Amino acid sequence: MNKVILMGRLVRDPEVRYSQGADPLAVARYTLAVNRRFKRQGEQDADFIGCVAFGKAGEFAEKYFKKGQMVSIIGRLQVRSWDDNEGKKRWSTDVVVEEQYFAESKASFESHKDAAPAAAAPAPKQTAPSDGFYPIDESIEDDDLPF
Repeated sequence: MNKVILMGRLVRDPEVRYSQGADPLAVARYTLAVNRRFKRQGEQDADFIGCVAFGKAGEFAEKYFKKGQMVSIIGRLQVRSWDDNEGKKRWSTDVVVEEQYFAESKASFESHKDAAPAAAAPAPKQTAPSDGFYPIDESIEDDDLPF
């Protein structure tokens, strides 16, 4: 079974191109920054995962998805290989989107977007969820776990 479920923030607005032919097909490419649950010293906080959506899903991404927005996707992993101009073997791994959803409210996204430049200070801990999502304590290191 090849199934991928991701939730993360869009690194930039989706790039959309249309295939050539009698019936052009939208092809949207975007990158999700998916936070890692645990972090070892010296590792990055997130993985940057390329996603591609075809047809109506690509048109939806073009119209509604914006940089910084939290989205969730369900899809399948696809690995491609080709020879570049210098004859070197190149590899690309993408998630082909089958379903995509908003993972935060519009109000939450707008407040996040407006507060992004002033993100130098850490956000205060919330005691109750304001947008229906419970915060995850990401300060726990995996070295602290008993297993």
